[in-house]
Amino acid sequence: MRPADWIVLGGSLALVVLYGIWRGRGSDTVNKYLLAGKTMRWHVMALSIMATQASAVTFISTTGQSYADGMRFVQFYFGLPLAMVILSFTAVPIFHRAKVYTAYEYLEQRFDGRTRALVSAIFLIQRGLALGITLYAPAVVLTVILGWPDRATTLFMGGVAVLYTTLGGVKAIAWADVQQMLVMTAGLAAALAAAVLLLPAHVSFADAVTLAGVAGRLNAVTLNMDWNDRYNLWSGLIGGMFLALAYFGCDQSQVQRYLTGKSIAQSRLSLLFNGIAKVPMQFFILFIGAMVFVFYIYEKPPLLFERTELERIQRPSMRAEYRPVEARYDAAFEDRKTAANRFLQARRSGDGTLRQQALAEYGRAQSELNGARRESVRLVEQADGKKGLNDTNYIFLTFVTRHLPAGLVGLVLAVIFGATMSAISAEMSSLATVSVIDIYKRHFRRDAPDRHYLNASRAATLFWGCYAVLSAEYGKKLGSLVEAVNILGSLFYGGMLGVFVLAFFFPRVRARGAFYGVLAGEAVIFALYFFTRIAFLWYNVIGCGVVIGMGVLISRLEPAPVLAEPAAGL
Repeated sequence: MRPADWIVLGGSLALVVLYGIWRGRGSDTVNKYLLAGKTMRWHVMALSIMATQASAVTFISTTGQSYADGMRFVQFYFGLPLAMVILSFTAVPIFHRAKVYTAYEYLEQRFDGRTRALVSAIFLIQRGLALGITLYAPAVVLTVILGWPDRATTLFMGGVAVLYTTLGGVKAIAWADVQQMLVMTAGLAAALAAAVLLLPAHVSFADAVTLAGVAGRLNAVTLNMDWNDRYNLWSGLIGGMFLALAYFGCDQSQVQRYLTGKSIAQSRLSLLFNGIAKVPMQFFILFIGAMVFVFYIYEKPPLLFERTELERIQRPSMRAEYRPVEARYDAAFEDRKTAANRFLQARRSGDGTLRQQALAEYGRAQSELNGARRESVRLVEQADGKKGLNDTNYIFLTFVTRHLPAGLVGLVLAVIFGATMSAISAEMSSLATVSVIDIYKRHFRRDAPDRHYLNASRAATLFWGCYAVLSAEYGKKLGSLVEAVNILGSLFYGGMLGVFVLAFFFPRVRARGAFYGVLAGEAVIFALYFFTRIAFLWYNVIGCGVVIGMGVLISRLEPAPVLAEPAAGL
């Protein structure tokens, strides 16, 4: 990190935080603190929703996912536009007219307090677990750059997020998110431009795209129907739609964003904008990862992107085992680069035979490169006894910190840190809202003054911030963070979505059916996770279906309620 990077990083973060605190002033009632007094316009809500989704996980892990596995992860979002349209005409007007602080308040209006408490608890567990993963992501950044301890990083980031979230509430979060989206857009554009401009002079942008394509990194659409494949067109359209319906329709961290809208129309516009913008945005982020892959065809990448593990196997005690692997890797890299250049020459000359030969050579070299990396992972496991090393989360950060010019490194890091603050501040606020409104006020203090609940909300925000710092330590054990977050959500979202579908569309389903339907749905989802290989996106579909089926069945079997007979003479 050079002085220019520190200046850009510090200035960007200060702008985001201070602007949010300034705009959040006056949040002196529970309604203003938790729902911004229902004054927000659509563009602020839309950008806040996007910033909340775009955590550091998005930039750190998604780009690495594209580098390692291509762009097929974008299919994960194909069902999101459909979900946004559905929610705009169902959840948005229903929640607004119910005048609720949380989505789970509505469940008591529709069913009973027991169902509300169950789904609130599920949300607190799921979002509480995800909070630590979200906060851990930037700890990876400073570990790569400066070797700072993970705990120091998470403490700093958690402390800053708690500061402006506690002071300004959801209004401060929303306006800080607006600034964050501006910084984010600039940082992403700079990262893509750098990846392309740093390529050798003889490799044009069109050449880079071609190389990414033949290397299998532009596989944005996969048509095969495979229940065990996490990312294909069908799992994205169907499973992704159900996940998005649950995330935006049942997860308080997102519902709270559009409950701040000044009208139903404004809230609808915020969701519809996300439906239009999210897929192109995610495509753009994944494309950056593909261009980083092409860059590393010509600039030798480290044998392992996780620097501390690479240094471990480079020690004198392991030199005899490491050197043959390093030699194999170096030779494979040179062969791959030569094959890539031959392929470009054949492409320009139109020589089909030479092109096929070059592709075959490239494939063999890539296989050798992958084999050397697998050997290095085996050496790490041999050195420290750890299993399943995954350095995907370090790929993009290695590129940024080693190859971007002064100033741009600080800008990209500002994107990552700011995205983390946006995500965890929204999560802390939603967790605090559910803790106070659905648990504390509902079950412990029903009739306290407004000031009491305002102070309780601030205390709950502080609690969840401390919890995030303590639980972030487990993020390092989860491999690809973007997958870990979505797998975790899919373990719970199917059950949550199912009960809201019952509430919205099945008027004859009663409280007992809803309650036991959720329990049955969660039991099936966890059985799928532990005992099958079905891709996690399908958990949302299957879990939702089980909740609906059990809810309808139990309600039909349940005796009809006995209505009191009218008094005589009436």
